[in-house]
Amino acid sequence: MCDRIAIVDHGHLIALGTPAELIARLEAPHIIEFTSDPPMQAELWRELPGCHGMTPKDGAWMLRVDSLADAVPKLLAAIDHHGAKLVTLSTHAATLEDLFVSLTGRELRDA
Repeated sequence: MCDRIAIVDHGHLIALGTPAELIARLEAPHIIEFTSDPPMQAELWRELPGCHGMTPKDGAWMLRVDSLADAVPKLLAAIDHHGAKLVTLSTHAATLEDLFVSLTGRELRDA
């Protein structure tokens, strides 16, 4: 495994550090990806305690959260409150790919 990783976007260094240091830049250990109909506005994340930002990802939204147990029910309630329907929902631990998407707004394959 690597001791240090450099993340480069279009020839420019945008992040450098250990994998743990880089993932910590997301400010949250968990990711919630979801889609809704109609799509939610980016400001939704401000309504969710423990959420550190929302980034578009491949037609979905990626939320960076402290606790899945706290954030998922609040997200579902917020979607319902705004008159939308949940279409997809998945969760995972934060990764280096999530950091790249957060920093660039693009997935690695789009780079």
